[in-house]
Amino acid sequence: MKNLKQRLRNGETLHGCWLNLGSALTAEIVGLSGFDWVLIDLEHGAGTERDVLAQLQALERTPAAALVRVESSDGPRIGRVLDMGAEGVMVPKVSSAAEAERVVRGLHYPPYGNRGVAKMVRATAFGKEFNAYYDQARDSVLGVVQVETEDALHRLDEIAATEGVDVLFIGPADLTMELGIFGQFDHPRFKEALHAITNAAKKAGKATGILFFNPDDYRRYHDLGIRLLACGADATFVADGARALAGKLHNFKS
Repeated sequence: MKNLKQRLRNGETLHGCWLNLGSALTAEIVGLSGFDWVLIDLEHGAGTERDVLAQLQALERTPAAALVRVESSDGPRIGRVLDMGAEGVMVPKVSSAAEAERVVRGLHYPPYGNRGVAKMVRATAFGKEFNAYYDQARDSVLGVVQVETEDALHRLDEIAATEGVDVLFIGPADLTMELGIFGQFDHPRFKEALHAITNAAKKAGKATGILFFNPDDYRRYHDLGIRLLACGADATFVADGARALAGKLHNFKS
């Protein structure tokens, strides 16, 4: 593993982005581009669980650690992507300590959770390294819960205090939608939520993360103490590059 969890514990700032095309090739390109981590998105991305394996294999030879966002806190879904070799899992819309605990149980083997045990999986080198993987999984597998609902804002301390939750990850699009201020990232209510989330995480000794859309906002979030920072996605990189070049060619024609 690439020790993302330990690096966060050491206070490092880690840069990442989303992978939502379901493509092993774009995963490899992005993984080689200089990001510390990438997130394969099964909640909104175009790929399916079948595509995750090829993306994880492509990312193996890159410096980027691979996280996977699953659609829910269902334990077997979490365990399946971990067995494939994901280094951590993100779960959306976690709104209570009970939901956070369910996520954690899916992340870890007994006695710390209820993750199913299988030796012949990619994460353990198909059984060859099972004992080593088992021994270090609890200290290496990263548990990320997303704060995206108004209910979560009322339960931040209990969510953050859940043992096994490593990161409170802010979902700005969903959170502003819930607050009735969609896309208004300068709105006082969103700013208030940011401070509440980062303060709860700091009090519990946990890290905070966010996905933002404008690179110019980097300093704003970093200054709040957010250390798992994501900006952009493979689809965005392709779309922006294609549009920019097509526009440039069009201008030459004009």
